[in-house]
Amino acid sequence: MPDRLADTFRALRERDEKAMGLFLTSGFPDPGSTLDVLHAIDRGGADFIELGMPFSDPLAEGKPIQRASERALAHGATLDDAFETVHRFRTESQTPLLMMGYLNPVLRYGPARFCEQAAEAGADGLILPDLPPEEGALVEDHTRAAGLGLVYLIAPNTPDARIREIDHRATGFVYAVSVTGLTGSRLDDGTDDDQPSPVEAYLKRARHLVQENPLLVGFGIQSHEDAMRLSRHTDGFIVGSALIRAVRKWWDERDAPATERLEAVEAFAHHLKYGTSQSAPRKSAPRREQSAPRKDTLHASGPATAAGGR
Repeated sequence: MPDRLADTFRALRERDEKAMGLFLTSGFPDPGSTLDVLHAIDRGGADFIELGMPFSDPLAEGKPIQRASERALAHGATLDDAFETVHRFRTESQTPLLMMGYLNPVLRYGPARFCEQAAEAGADGLILPDLPPEEGALVEDHTRAAGLGLVYLIAPNTPDARIREIDHRATGFVYAVSVTGLTGSRLDDGTDDDQPSPVEAYLKRARHLVQENPLLVGFGIQSHEDAMRLSRHTDGFIVGSALIRAVRKWWDERDAPATERLEAVEAFAHHLKYGTSQSAPRKSAPRREQSAPRKDTLHASGPATAAGGR
C-alpha cells in the first residue's frame, strides 16, 4: 500500500476516526478552478481525494458526474491535464490522491506509461470501476512497479468468495458500492426498524470478509448522517455526486466571488465529515510553493474523450 494512504488510515484508526474520501472530476467546474476546489476540500477535512478522469461514456455514473465529465470535456480537458493537476496539488499538499477512471482509456494510453505518469505526478493509487479481478493482470504489474495502489470494487451482490479474492488483490482499500446501480443512487434503508437494512447487512458481511485492507463505502451518500450511518461497519466513506451537485450550484447559480465559493466548498466538506462547520479544527491552508517544472515525459495526449470518471 502506498505510504501516504497507509499512513492516513493508520492515523485515523489510532484516533478512532472514519476516513472521508471526496471525488471531483478533473476539469470541473472549469479547468481554472479544479485545483482550487481540490485545496478547498482538502482544507475542509478530506482524508483522501479521488480525481476523476473525464470520460465520454462513464457507465457507472449517475447524472451529476456524467454532466461533470461532459462539461470538462467541452472545456477541452485532457488526461495530461489531470496529471498536471495531480502534480500541482502534490507540490502543496500531502493528502493522498487517487486517480479514478475507466479501463479503456488506460489501455489506450498504455498501462505502463499511464502508471509511470500518475506516480511521477504524485498520485497514490488508481481506481478503475470496470476492472474485474479476472482482468487485473492488465494493470497490476504496472501499478506495483510504479508504487501505486489499485482499488477494486465490491457490490451487494458480490459473492463471499469473490470479496475475499478482491480483498487479497487490492492494494490501498476495498471500495464497497452501497447500492446496485449508478453513483448518487438513493440508498435503500429497509422498512423494518427491528431488522438491519439490506445495505447494513451487506456492509456487515463485507466487514467480516475484508481483512487485508481498509473497507470504504460509497455511492448514494448525501449527508453527514448518511456517512456516519453507513460507515459504522467500514473504515470510512466516499462522497462524489453530492459534492459535484454542490459545486455546480455554487458556480452556476450564485454570483459570488471565487473566495466565497471556495469557502462554501470547504464548509460543505467539513460538514460531511463532522456534521457542523465548527465541531473540529479545519486543516490548515496548504503550504504554497513554487511548482516544480514537469519532466518531459508528460507528453500532450489530446482531448480526453476516453479518460475515465467517477
